[in-house]
Amino acid sequence: MANTISLQAEIRDAFGKGAARRMRVANQIPATIYAGGAQPVFIKLPMKETTLALRRTNALFTLSYGEDKKTAIVKDVQRNPVKRIVEHIDFYEVRAGEKIEVSVPVFVEGTPKGAAVAFVDLQELNVRADVSHLPERIVVNVEGLVDGTKILAKDIEMPQDAELATDGEESVVTVEVPEDATESTAPAPEPVATPADAADASAAETAPAADAE
Repeated sequence: MANTISLQAEIRDAFGKGAARRMRVANQIPATIYAGGAQPVFIKLPMKETTLALRRTNALFTLSYGEDKKTAIVKDVQRNPVKRIVEHIDFYEVRAGEKIEVSVPVFVEGTPKGAAVAFVDLQELNVRADVSHLPERIVVNVEGLVDGTKILAKDIEMPQDAELATDGEESVVTVEVPEDATESTAPAPEPVATPADAADASAAETAPAADAE
């Protein structure tokens, strides 16, 4: 399997909040590798390298510990709600040729026509793909699309060796003109004459000119 991120891990035998706190002080992250019905493997990983690696979406990891090695994907990341540092990672072991379901973030590129704007209705698509070709993102092109256009999940071309797992009728991107843009471009309304205005106009027509002899 290509494009894996290799990390050197260590087996951990200490558990609980106190042990996890000591690991983080030592710049290590506690983690667990799950593998189907097998017993999970408890490891600790270098904080800096692992945190940087987590920026990759749906990346494959080669986790080496002692004489053993496992290929896995990230299933869950726990972060401190205030400091945002990684506190724990759950991995799931995968094997070559296996197909799994992952969530892939949606991005848009291009500019719609006129004052229209593209709105992402669905931030992620569920995709089933081979572990060797897990997509990191799905890009939807909105160049030149007009107000009222909707792009459904079934309309999006899937990445290599991937198939859609989200409901095909789900709206992913909507192109429309925002209300404030419509208001700013609308013509100004014609002034409406009032009875007082009409009376003033009649008086002006019948009054003699100030400099008449």
